[in-house]
Amino acid sequence: MERKDIVTLKGGPLTLLGDEVKIGQKAKDFKALDSNLAEKSLADFKGKIKLIASVPSLDTPVCDTEIKRFNDEASKLSKDLAIIFISMDLPFAQKRFCQEFDINKVKTLSDHRDADFGLKFGVLIKELRLLARAIFILDREDSVKYVEYVKELGNPPNYDAALKSLKELI
Repeated sequence: MERKDIVTLKGGPLTLLGDEVKIGQKAKDFKALDSNLAEKSLADFKGKIKLIASVPSLDTPVCDTEIKRFNDEASKLSKDLAIIFISMDLPFAQKRFCQEFDINKVKTLSDHRDADFGLKFGVLIKELRLLARAIFILDREDSVKYVEYVKELGNPPNYDAALKSLKELI
């Protein structure tokens, strides 16, 4: 499924592949790789509240700020919370980034192999084979409680709205 003009890059329209995720849906399980090349899925975070952030690349200023902000916020919230960042970055690059910037509360996963997450959450950018910037918040039963597809790739998500939604679940 192709969805046009949902996101832009410097104002230019892009095409997202996959179905749009909507509040109230049960989140689809997905497969991605952790920094040790182990396959992970949504089931690995069973019973936890989840904030899943898809980003184009950790090595961009907006993504860098976003992961650091959620890493800091995570330390103030519940232990029943999993914050997961997913990008097309290679697992090695994600590991290096997290070590360099002391990112220890956020789990990073790479979708580079199969784009499984990107397709199932409707964030795979056809023209770039990168993931669009989006936030998904799931409750303990994997029901979608919050969704934000950020219109312009270079813009940050609405931190306040996402954190408010998280705090309502904790």
